[in-house]
Amino acid sequence: MNKISSVFWITITIVLVSVIFGVVAPNLFEQLTENVQAFITSTFGWYYLILVSIIVIFCLFLIFSPVGAIKLGKPDEQPEYSKRTWFAMLFSAGMGIGLVFWGTAEPLSHYLVPPIADGATDEAFKEGMRYTFFHWGIHAWGIYAIVALALAYYKFRKDEPGLISATVKPVLGKSMEGPLGVLVDVLAVFATVVGVATTLGFGAAQINGGLSYLLGIPNNVMIQFLIIAIVTVLFMVSASTGLSKGMRYLSNTNMVLAVLLFLCVFILGPSILDLNMFTDTLGTYLQNIVRMSFRIAPLNEEHRAWINGWTIFYWAWWISWSPFVGIFIARVSRGRTIREFIIGVLLLPALVSFLWFSVFGTTAIDVQISSVDLAQFATEEVLFAVLNEIPFSTILSILAIGLITTFFITSADSATFVLGMQTTYGSLTPSNSIKSIWGVAQSSVAAILLYSGGLQALQNALIIAALPFSIIMLFMLISLYRSLTKEKKELGLFFKPRKKNG
Repeated sequence: MNKISSVFWITITIVLVSVIFGVVAPNLFEQLTENVQAFITSTFGWYYLILVSIIVIFCLFLIFSPVGAIKLGKPDEQPEYSKRTWFAMLFSAGMGIGLVFWGTAEPLSHYLVPPIADGATDEAFKEGMRYTFFHWGIHAWGIYAIVALALAYYKFRKDEPGLISATVKPVLGKSMEGPLGVLVDVLAVFATVVGVATTLGFGAAQINGGLSYLLGIPNNVMIQFLIIAIVTVLFMVSASTGLSKGMRYLSNTNMVLAVLLFLCVFILGPSILDLNMFTDTLGTYLQNIVRMSFRIAPLNEEHRAWINGWTIFYWAWWISWSPFVGIFIARVSRGRTIREFIIGVLLLPALVSFLWFSVFGTTAIDVQISSVDLAQFATEEVLFAVLNEIPFSTILSILAIGLITTFFITSADSATFVLGMQTTYGSLTPSNSIKSIWGVAQSSVAAILLYSGGLQALQNALIIAALPFSIIMLFMLISLYRSLTKEKKELGLFFKPRKKNG
C-alpha cells in the first residue's frame, strides 16, 4: 500500500468545495469563474502568447542542441515501450478525444466566424483551417513536451521524486520540500481532476449525441450518467491491470480505430480537396506561424475578442492540462534521448493532428457549402451530421462512437495513474485502491456537474488555474536550462569538437 501524501487530502477538499459550490449555486459559480477567466484572458493574453512562443523555441533548440543526445534515464537504459506503442499512448492521453470532438466542429466554426476574413467565403475556409492547425499544432504539443521532459529528466536521470515540485528545485531549492512544494503539487493535481472531469462530461455528452442522432435515444442527463457509469467500470478494470497491459492495449486499439475512421472518411469524402487543403494549409501555417504566434489585435476589439475566445483560451487550456498529460508522457518515455523525445512529442502528433483536421474539417465545410447547414446542430452532434452525408454513414457513426469510447477510457485510465502517482510521493506504481478512489472521484465530479449544469464553471476554473501554473512552467524552463547546461559541460557535449591545445 502506497503512503498517501497531504496533497491528496488538500486537493480532495478543494474539489469537494468546488463541486458543492457548483451544485448549490451553479449560476453564481459560473458567473464568478467566467468573470475571472475573462479578466485573465483580456489582461494576460500578451503573456500567454510570449510564454508559449518561448516554450516552442526552447523545444526546437533542444532538437539541434548537443544535449539532445542525453538519455531520460541511465546511459545504458533502453525504452520501456516500442515506438508504436509509445506514440499511441502519448497521443491517446494528449489529444485523442479532443480531435474527435473538435475535428469537424472547430474548422466549421472558423469558416462561419473567421478571425479576420468575411464568414463563409473561400478566404474564411483557408483561414479557418490555418488557425485550426495553429491551435492544435506544435504550440500545444510544446507545452506538453516541456512539462513531460522536465519530469522525465529529473525522475529518471536525477532520481528525484516524480512530482511537479521536484522539477523546480534547481531554482527554488529546499522550499519545494515544504508547504510551497505541496502548493505546487496541489495545483497540478487539481488541474488534472478538473480537466479530466470536464473531459468525461463532454465525452459523455458526445457519445449521447451520437446515440441520439443514430438511434433516437434521449439526449439527457440520465443517459449521460449511465454512459459515465459504464465507462468508469471499464477504465477502472483497465487501470487495475497497469500501464503495460490495459493502457497499452487500449492505446493501440485507439490508433487502429482512428486510422480506420480517418481512411474511411478520406476515401468516401472529398479526397482530392482534403489533400489540396492539407498541402495549402501546411504551407500557409508555416509561412504565418510567427505572425499568428504574436497576433493580439490591440486596436481591433472584434479581432481581439476572437483571439481571446480561441487562441488565448487554447493556450491556457493546454497549460492547465499539461500536468496531467506531461506526467503521463514522462512515465512512458523512460530510456529515450531528449532529441528523440522532443521529435516524438512535438512534431509527430502535430503532423497527425494536421492530417486529421484536413480530412474531417474539410469534409465538414464541404458538406456545409454543398448540402446541409451544420450550424443547426449541437457541437457534439456535428461529427455525426457530417458522417450522415457520407456513404456507409451508420457504420462510420458506430465506429466513431467506439473510438470516442476508447479515447474516453484511455484518458480516464491515464488520469487515475497520474493522480495516484502525484498523491503517493511520486510512486511509479500507485496501488489499485488509490487509483480506484481517484477514478470514482473524477467520475462523480463529472456526473454531479452535468446534473447541476456546472461543467462550464469547472472549465472556467481550470483556465484560472492555468495562470499560476504557467509561472511554474517558467521555473521549469530555467531549471532545465541550468541542469542541461551543467551536464553538457560534464559530459563534454559540444556542437563542434574542441581543439586541443598544442
